[in-house]
Amino acid sequence: MTPAPNFDEIINRHGTHSVKWDMMEKLYGVSAAEGIAMWVADMEFRPPHCVQKAVEDMAAHGLYGYYGDDRAYLEAIRWWMAHRHGWDVPAEAIFTTHGLVNGTALCVDAFTAPGDGVVLMTPVYHAFARVIRAAGREVVECPLKIEAGRYVFDTADWEARITPRTKMFVLCSPHNPGGRVWSVAELQAIAAFCEKHDLILVSDEIHHDLIYPGQKHTLMPLAAPGIVDRLVVMSATTKTFNIAGSHSGNVIVLNPELRARFAARMNAMGISANSFGLFMATAAYSAEGAAWVDALMAYLDGNRRLFDEGVNAIPGLASMNLEATYLAWVDFSGTGMAPAEFIDRVEKGAKIAANHGASFGLGGDNFLRFNLAAPRVQVAEAVARLQSAFADLQ
Repeated sequence: MTPAPNFDEIINRHGTHSVKWDMMEKLYGVSAAEGIAMWVADMEFRPPHCVQKAVEDMAAHGLYGYYGDDRAYLEAIRWWMAHRHGWDVPAEAIFTTHGLVNGTALCVDAFTAPGDGVVLMTPVYHAFARVIRAAGREVVECPLKIEAGRYVFDTADWEARITPRTKMFVLCSPHNPGGRVWSVAELQAIAAFCEKHDLILVSDEIHHDLIYPGQKHTLMPLAAPGIVDRLVVMSATTKTFNIAGSHSGNVIVLNPELRARFAARMNAMGISANSFGLFMATAAYSAEGAAWVDALMAYLDGNRRLFDEGVNAIPGLASMNLEATYLAWVDFSGTGMAPAEFIDRVEKGAKIAANHGASFGLGGDNFLRFNLAAPRVQVAEAVARLQSAFADLQ
């Protein structure tokens, strides 16, 4: 019998080289002994039993050589995409990278030149801008707007930002940090924008399995099949199954010409797969893994409801309704406080480490991002601390 997941289990990660917990005091001034780590996007949950068993089987064998014959791994990816998302992925289109930040950097390197512009819909996952700028490219920020408490966009607003040097569009779908599941019509609008401006479209869909009840995520190649000649899709098991330390991800390149260019850059940089990540991913993309994800999303749905109810009861705070991901995006602008003041209250008062919104680009200054993928008692404690830290507003 496969043991049922216990998402309420408290797991002590102190002193385990966890970035989230062991770097919190250095970066945020919040000690692990009394603080709550809600910044790094990994979960406080054990992965499915099948993933743990794959690692245990490797340890029992005792040899950790180079990985070969990846047919089972590729078929696991193809099975998952077909059964969970309705997409028939050609095996030859799948590349394995050291995670999707690495995948993004490789796309920038393969498909643009120094000085070229890369479009981001901001605020958006901060690592995108970091690798784009580090590669000597320009970040072209196309800001999102908030309407009825959710992010929307208008491609007409972006036209003036595009120049002849703009060559790529990096899409975050579902959106991090706003938690939006983009509609088919919105995805088609982005595809049309990329076609109009001759942009390579890189669709980072790492959160594509973390979708709440009542929502439907559509993969970009299914929403806009006509875009596949300029489309790159990025996916991974790491966020879904809490195995980010395996540093594995997939870059799926459908156009043979783009595929050859991407393969050339990978070969030039000597990139090959991490065997631990491949064994773990193969195990995760299974019926057992699918059942675990369903149970996970039911649990996270309870966490987001608890968090939103408690935070939205604080005058001046507004937690954006999550349609996907486990990353709450809280707007503090209604308090009238400058970022330095509300950040001080959260870090020094509530003793919570959360991501600063400014790091996500234009439109993020008045926000903090909170990770809700933790035992419910921890989320409840965080809510209580935030209510105490802003008690004078109530």
